[in-house]
Amino acid sequence: MADVDLRSRLSTLIAVRVVVSTLLLGSAILVQINRPGAFPIDPFFFLIGLTYALSVFYLASLRFVGRYPWIADAQLGADAILVSAFIHVTGGITSYFSSLYLLPIMAAATVRFRRGALQVAALSAILYLALVVSQYLEPSAFFPASWQALNPLELPTARFAQYTVAINLFGFFAVALLSGSLAETVRSTGARLERASTQIADLRVFNQYVIDSMLSGLVTADMGGRVLTFNRAAAAITGLSAAETVGRDVGDVLQLPAPFMGRLQMLGETRSQRADQQFRAQDGRILEIGLTVTTLSLPDGRSGYLFSFQDVTDVRRLERGARMQQRLAAVGEMAAGIAHEIRNPLASMSGSIQVLRQELPLSEEQAQLMDIVLRESERLNDTIKSFLAYARPQQFSLTRLDVGRVVQDAAMLLRNSADVRDDQVVDIDLPPEPVWYEADENQIRQIVWNLATNGLRAMPSGGRLLLSAKLETGSGQEELAITIQDEGCGIPPADLDSLFQPFRSSFEKGTGLGLAIVHRIVTDYNGTIQVSSTVGTGTTVRVKLPIRTPEAGDAAAEAPVPAGGRSAI
Repeated sequence: MADVDLRSRLSTLIAVRVVVSTLLLGSAILVQINRPGAFPIDPFFFLIGLTYALSVFYLASLRFVGRYPWIADAQLGADAILVSAFIHVTGGITSYFSSLYLLPIMAAATVRFRRGALQVAALSAILYLALVVSQYLEPSAFFPASWQALNPLELPTARFAQYTVAINLFGFFAVALLSGSLAETVRSTGARLERASTQIADLRVFNQYVIDSMLSGLVTADMGGRVLTFNRAAAAITGLSAAETVGRDVGDVLQLPAPFMGRLQMLGETRSQRADQQFRAQDGRILEIGLTVTTLSLPDGRSGYLFSFQDVTDVRRLERGARMQQRLAAVGEMAAGIAHEIRNPLASMSGSIQVLRQELPLSEEQAQLMDIVLRESERLNDTIKSFLAYARPQQFSLTRLDVGRVVQDAAMLLRNSADVRDDQVVDIDLPPEPVWYEADENQIRQIVWNLATNGLRAMPSGGRLLLSAKLETGSGQEELAITIQDEGCGIPPADLDSLFQPFRSSFEKGTGLGLAIVHRIVTDYNGTIQVSSTVGTGTTVRVKLPIRTPEAGDAAAEAPVPAGGRSAI
């Protein structure tokens, strides 16, 4: 960096040198035209030509300045010598151009700062003294006699010459000190400014890095609501880039309702506004956005708005799930006791009606009524059994089973079921090797069966039902993945969150407990259920159960495990 700066200053000096030489050349020509013989013109032109030639040489040597800094000192010394020759030609002690010595001194201050200025000032003083002394003694041994501009008889008195030399030497060193000090001040100020600029640039980059690393979306807007900045998290949440949003209305970008935008005028009183809004992403997903807006002072003194928001869709879903767990845990305990008590009188009533139907002479209508009572009693009993299976803790034993065989058995039962029509196809996708998993076999069968029957019911117009099971690695551990995919009517996005709530069946013959039981079993195994659905295309339900690795001395691996170890869903 210092080398580049030195070359830049020397380039400027070369340009100034050429300009000054040109001005002197023009002045000499004018003087020669107006006053022929005013001073010897031939050596004058020679010195100007020499200056041009040296400037070309200096320009060619610029690339070596970084390696050989003394080239700059040589140029400044050559300038002082050329000025001395020019002053000697134009009269020496009587020359009107003695002030030209100040040019190389100031140039040295610019290029080499105070040290260079004092060095050139000292060299100029020595040369000027030698020049004046040579005028009052014999003709200079350094200059030809033809270059002597004036006859020694025309020289001023020695006292006047001493006074003139003293004034000039004082001026040389005064200008060297002043210009050197000024150059040093400018250099230190420039260095501080450069450091400050670097720090500001680093701080700006750091601030931008912090803003882009935030998980919250940050959007700034002016008082008119036009977007000024859009950070990386905001782009990731909304699916929009900064180039697409800057300059647009922030209400349109974040899909904010008009009443909320109207309340922004009250921010001076309330300091901030908080709202939960729905946002439709570029891919069609409906996101829940938690947004806070506050006032912001912009760098130009104006005011604006700062919008901070997060995608809280998963958080809200977890909160709803937690509330549902709390409600069901309380209601389940009470309802399980009530349901158990209902089964006893229900069994008595059903048995009594069966006896009466066999022993009493009934008309056809009475027999139909008896059949309806018996059928509904059986349906009510099945519902109560399903509810008890969902709400009451159960004991189950862990065994090593082939989940692939469970899926094959479920597919075979479905294919031979009376509920499967000709336009419904049941396929399986299993690896060639067994899919071993340690669990309660009845519960795994219940997961596969409940999900598969729901998939068939979702295909009233026919379609393909695909059952698959395999082991895969996810989240750093091995998992069992059971996938049920249908080509049915699909599930609206608004119903996905409540899909596993009990008694929310959308099928005519459903009890509304099948998926709730599946969710309960999966939760007991610390597993997860992923549901992706498109209305009119079909639904894919993916159950992931972590592989349980028994440790030495783990009694739970050998004894029955209660299913109620976790909260019921």
